[in-house]
Amino acid sequence: MLQANFINNWELLAESIFVPANKAEYDKLVALLDEVMDVVRDDESHPLASLMEVLGVLIENYEDRYVPELDSDPIAVLKHFMVEYNLRQWDLPELGSQGVVSEILNGKRKLNLRQIQALSQRFKVPLSVFTEDVCPKSETRLEECILTDF
Repeated sequence: MLQANFINNWELLAESIFVPANKAEYDKLVALLDEVMDVVRDDESHPLASLMEVLGVLIENYEDRYVPELDSDPIAVLKHFMVEYNLRQWDLPELGSQGVVSEILNGKRKLNLRQIQALSQRFKVPLSVFTEDVCPKSETRLEECILTDF
């Protein structure tokens, strides 16, 4: 049976820990998570560490249901990584010659599967980050696209 102490404490906690039903509630949870993260930092043994995890799950569930994923342009993503890591065209030999890299960056050539795999490994991101130019948006799985397009 639930103890009276638990019930009394939950009444207080329920004002801050809840399944968000709208943007305002979502924003409230995000603000609370930010505060908890500032307190917990990297201390996994901190008493509030599990609260941080619970808030993260609640926020993620809301985002999965209500926040649309933005379509990204693989070339824009590649350019972003190049700026972030201070890379030049010749720093990307996995794409091919400097001329090939230039054509990719200027939109004259699309990334192929080998290049996508290499970029995914290099930047430690999912293949899907670089697949829009290769797979039609209607394809739900990269494997389907690879089997039909290559």
